[in-house]
Amino acid sequence: MSTEMTCTRLTILTVAGIFLQIIGLSIFVFGFFPVKPTLSGVSGSESYRHPLCDPAPNKNESEIHPEKLRLLYQESSGISSRYDRLILMVIDGLPGEFVLGKDGQPPWKVWKESMPYTQSLLANGDAIGYHAKAAPPTVTMPRLKAMVSGAIGGFLDVAFNFNTQALLDDNLLGQFLRIGWKMVMLGDETWIKLFPGLFMRHDGVSSFFVKDTVQVDKNVSRHLPNELNNDDWNLLILHYLGLDHVGHTGGRNSPLMASKLKEMDDIVRTMHLKAMVDRSHDQGRTLLIVVSDHGMTENGNHGGSSYEETDSLMLFIGLSSNISDYAGATNNLAFQVDLTPTLALLFGVPIPKNNVGVLVPGTLDSLRDFEQLRALELNSWQLLRLMQAQLPNSLFEGFSCKCFVDGVCEGFDTDISECSGDKEKQLICLFRNAAVLHGIWKSKKLTESSAAEDFNRALDAYNAFLKTASEWLASKTTEKPVLLLGLGVSAMLLSCVVCVTLFLSLLKEVYNGPKDQVCSLYLLNLEEVFILAVLLILVISMGSSSMVEEEHYIWHFMVSTFYLLLLFKTVKSFSFSKGLNSLGEYRIGSIFLLLISGRLLRGWHQGGVNWTYFPAISKWLVQAGGSYVKWIQLISTFLVIGLGLFTLFRTGLKRKNVRIQAFGFSICGFLILLHAWRYQGDIFGTDNGATVTAKVIYLLLSISAVGGALVLPWSMLNKDKSFLAIAGDCLYMIGSAYVLCWCLLQLLLQQPINSGPILLLLIQILASSCLSSKDLHVNEWVEIAALYYMGMAGHFALGNSNTLATIDVAGAFIGISSHSTILSGILMFMITYASPLLFLLSLVMYIGGKLRNHSHLAHSDTDLGQLLKLKLGFPCLVPLCINSILLTAYTVVLLLMRNHLFVWSVFSPKYLYVCAATVCTYLGVCIVAVTVAYSLSVTTFLRSKTQLVDS
Repeated sequence: MSTEMTCTRLTILTVAGIFLQIIGLSIFVFGFFPVKPTLSGVSGSESYRHPLCDPAPNKNESEIHPEKLRLLYQESSGISSRYDRLILMVIDGLPGEFVLGKDGQPPWKVWKESMPYTQSLLANGDAIGYHAKAAPPTVTMPRLKAMVSGAIGGFLDVAFNFNTQALLDDNLLGQFLRIGWKMVMLGDETWIKLFPGLFMRHDGVSSFFVKDTVQVDKNVSRHLPNELNNDDWNLLILHYLGLDHVGHTGGRNSPLMASKLKEMDDIVRTMHLKAMVDRSHDQGRTLLIVVSDHGMTENGNHGGSSYEETDSLMLFIGLSSNISDYAGATNNLAFQVDLTPTLALLFGVPIPKNNVGVLVPGTLDSLRDFEQLRALELNSWQLLRLMQAQLPNSLFEGFSCKCFVDGVCEGFDTDISECSGDKEKQLICLFRNAAVLHGIWKSKKLTESSAAEDFNRALDAYNAFLKTASEWLASKTTEKPVLLLGLGVSAMLLSCVVCVTLFLSLLKEVYNGPKDQVCSLYLLNLEEVFILAVLLILVISMGSSSMVEEEHYIWHFMVSTFYLLLLFKTVKSFSFSKGLNSLGEYRIGSIFLLLISGRLLRGWHQGGVNWTYFPAISKWLVQAGGSYVKWIQLISTFLVIGLGLFTLFRTGLKRKNVRIQAFGFSICGFLILLHAWRYQGDIFGTDNGATVTAKVIYLLLSISAVGGALVLPWSMLNKDKSFLAIAGDCLYMIGSAYVLCWCLLQLLLQQPINSGPILLLLIQILASSCLSSKDLHVNEWVEIAALYYMGMAGHFALGNSNTLATIDVAGAFIGISSHSTILSGILMFMITYASPLLFLLSLVMYIGGKLRNHSHLAHSDTDLGQLLKLKLGFPCLVPLCINSILLTAYTVVLLLMRNHLFVWSVFSPKYLYVCAATVCTYLGVCIVAVTVAYSLSVTTFLRSKTQLVDS
């Protein structure tokens, strides 16, 4: 019985392997990225009672009138309410250092001068500013949830940021609603999605249409005069998006940044004077808080965990304080989640159940001593309740109600000792110390001589417990479901084994060698050993957080080294005594072209995390002026068009379809040049001409690429050529069209500074095709693996990294007149994975070239199934195997690093990129497989039909 692999069997096994990998990946992702542990329900009057005492009779507080419930909360808390209304102004993307400076130094002069009124409030002691550290991922939706619930969400919230769902957990806005507050929201529609039906008035705008930097803020400010005069609201939320959009489109140093800061300062001035200084309307006491959800990198992006991205602002205006100097009002540190308990206690509502934040230091200084300690006590009780859900009951033995009420704990003396041991025992000890010291202060507070000292000791003890408990809770996640993770990893391992086994099976058929020759490592040539060594080095480097951050160095080094090996092999094969022939010069020229273009790509962007401040070509061009960038863009576009058209006519075909296709691409190229010349400088606007032009380009490119792939195989029949020559010409033409179409599309979507790298990537593809078309005695799988490696090197050369902050959001809205999550997501994916997809699409060219080169070896009765198996199945298995190995290896690494310090800031973002690269590989291979199978099937059909007519 024959055991030879058939085309059908290969297809079934490959699809089964991919399907198994998808299942394993899905299981692992949902097992590894769980939702943070939460307590069900909402906080009520029980928040004001000690956690370990018997609860009071359960009351249905939803049936209590809101005003009575507010009075009940205020009486139970023991803290007098100082404010009646709250204005929460969110300036999206504003780094804290823009207002407060950095490392004790004031803000840059241009930033400081752009916000004179805000700076005067800080200098006069009328405002207190804090650098509020935001937890990664630094995107809007999870940061808003953190500010209103005090809980740090799961890492996958970065994905949910594009499809916000209602917030069901206990939160401040829900607590305010229960006591009868009326709320108004103006700005980012994320608030409306998080809290549907909560606001009595709202006017939302899309947060993702980043080209709009003007109307998105005017739409908020136009309501201000009326709302500041109204007295029917208790909470006014203003979420301004313009500054974040300015950052996305122009970076921190955008020429629009200063004017946008001045606009925000004018709004702060208007609200402060109208709502707080002017008391003629008797609207009650108002507290104004200016916050930001995250910061931004130098390029204006965010999502990662760098200081620039996590440094957000928290500014209290109108808060009575003892701060009298500018430095004291600006050199403060807090966490973003600390806003939740602070506002809850300032406005007399229970702290949300899942809060992990602590009172912002300095915000309660105006309260009396017993109110300050009571506020710290309530915050401690709330954190202790959250700890109880995650700690064994045995740790709480010896505590009783008296321990909370009087500071007398059974089994413990009243001496305060140093807390040691594991973290859980330290937490219990710190809380016990705070409770005891609080009890001592209560018993001695009538004795003036010792009251101040006892108060400060109790204050310090509470702060020590709160700080330690908050850090512990913030880092605590649910136990990973080991069985689920094991099942996911096992499925991916099995899928990897299937792919590698299929590859080795076809490897024997492709090279027709004996079994022992295929599997014997010592028979592998230098290039094959190097390709395998690259995989091994990548797998080993995945275990180092620094190597993950600087992965681009590996790809650039390995690709350059590979072509040096080819150069060495080429030179070694020459007989210099006879002199170089034209073929040898052609090879050496192509290799040098690859090396030079690779070096330029390597120096274009300084990627990674640790050395982004090093010089780079892109930085020099930007510093030289925008005109240089525009000329680079125009010249690159012109050269891409020229090289693409040259490649289309390279086969010598003069068919009408080819000329029509070339004409279509020429029109697209002209429109892209027009778009770059007329509209690129107006990237901050919403010019309808630019949108219409982009849509026309999308349409023409789609027709040229898809239409060409569908029509060309039907018009390539030539009786004077062999079957493989016809199929090879057809696929080479279609592949050239794919590559040119993709390059033109990227010239439209990418940042103007990336037009140079797009040209260099096209040059690399053409040089590689020249090498593969000349007999260099390099195995086919090595050439395909090299294309995959070049695609990954190009990925980093375009400015990408393993942090979420380098994702280009601005380009995802080119040609889109209104926000669409799906369309913007697709464009964002295309921009991010431009290079890997480009080199995968070039596989169609590669396969066509191989068919043409081997056409003289084929017989006229070539079997279609055998041809598809060896000429399509084998090339497609190479990227699938490489991706499967890297995906499986990094999954295992992530599992081993699940308790690592940088698991969420380094390893998890990298895993999201690995998952996205897997999707990219599937998509690219699918396009190649469908194109080649369709072209070969049509060519076979036409050939058989012609033979039937001739017979």
